[in-house]
Amino acid sequence: MAEVKVVIPGDAVDTHMEVDGQEQRVLRLGPGLGHIGDTISAVNAGVLHSSDDGSQYWVVSNKRRYVAAESEPVIGVVVARHAEGYRVDIGSAHDALLPLLAFEGATKRNKPNLAIGTTVYARVSVANSLMDPEIECYNANTGKSEGYGELSEGFMFKCSLGLARRLFSSKAPVLNALGAKIPFEVAVGLNGRVWINTEAPETTVLVANAIKNSEFLDAKQCRQMVNELLDKH
Repeated sequence: MAEVKVVIPGDAVDTHMEVDGQEQRVLRLGPGLGHIGDTISAVNAGVLHSSDDGSQYWVVSNKRRYVAAESEPVIGVVVARHAEGYRVDIGSAHDALLPLLAFEGATKRNKPNLAIGTTVYARVSVANSLMDPEIECYNANTGKSEGYGELSEGFMFKCSLGLARRLFSSKAPVLNALGAKIPFEVAVGLNGRVWINTEAPETTVLVANAIKNSEFLDAKQCRQMVNELLDKH
């Protein structure tokens, strides 16, 4: 089991890594970390995490409110429309702006018409302390939606920010355990929101309950819990 490293504001974070004898210099810093002078330091208290290849580092804490960070996927709800686009609730201190043209293939004459209350899956494109966050429903590098856009049907629920980050991993035990037993669609927003879509309402309830119950379980316990829920289903 990997060592758990807890950091507090001001702690220096060692991100030195070598790959095939060469130092890995390109790093992406996520929430909870900041570049202060020549040092990468924690700005929030929590547990330090890193990607498998060591190119990304972030701090997971049990904050109740999401703080937008560039390139992170989020699930939002359209709350208003104006001339430039939509205002979308992503659970942060301020609503995010979703431009009218921030969709795959969108033009001035051909753009989506989202109703108030529509749920969307998007990525954060602008996030800083001087302006409201901005999101987009496509990958600006490829021009393709790549799964982003309106989430029709299905069911959206909230979870802790820490659980959302664990679910976003391809190794998420509860999602792998569920996927081995039943078909379902899932979208995970790092803003603590999860969207699921299944073939029947009772299956949706089962999947949602399994995900919520998994927060403090390891892989073996997740498999056991999913099997117990399926037995009662």
